[in-house]
Amino acid sequence: MRHALKGLVTAFATLLVVPRIVAFHLAALAIGRDRALESATQSLSRVPGVRGQYLRRAFLPYAGVRCNPSATICFGTTLSKPGAVLEQNVYVGPGCHLGLVHLEQDVLLAAGVHVPSGAHMHGIDDPTIPIREQEGQPTMVRIGAGSWIGSAAVILADVGANSVIGAGSVVTKPIPANVIAAGVPARVVRERMPAGEGPRPLSAAG
Repeated sequence: MRHALKGLVTAFATLLVVPRIVAFHLAALAIGRDRALESATQSLSRVPGVRGQYLRRAFLPYAGVRCNPSATICFGTTLSKPGAVLEQNVYVGPGCHLGLVHLEQDVLLAAGVHVPSGAHMHGIDDPTIPIREQEGQPTMVRIGAGSWIGSAAVILADVGANSVIGAGSVVTKPIPANVIAAGVPARVVRERMPAGEGPRPLSAAG
């Protein structure tokens, strides 16, 4: 019964976002898909509560974002790159910004996490040319299954499965699986160990 009710609500939410889907595709022709997606998700981000979660989840697959029906995208979150992937049971907290990112199954993002499209969104090599006119190199940032990213972290490189990134950290280099990392730039603090095992020395954590 509960599953059937969720299906009905999802179908209703899809009907409600049809005008936004049409508007997105028209805007994409005029201003490009990236800006059109960011504009659309900014508007949808202001819808509060469960209603907003259903509407965002219904809209995104029609705008080039692969969003699993079980993913949760909270109030205030915007996306700016078609091609992003949100897998099963992903949770994206309030006020996040997602670029070209692949959130694997069971990833948790706390409030205010920023995952832009890698560390080279803007070209900076030529000081005689304004940065906004220099071509960047967006790259997919992958956050591994089961990882937890703390509030206000900035993720510029991949994070391995089942790892924890401390609040306010800035990940500038890939973080391995099954570790806790924190700081600016983020560094491995220790490994995550099975229950009953003590922490290994920092050197063993890489």
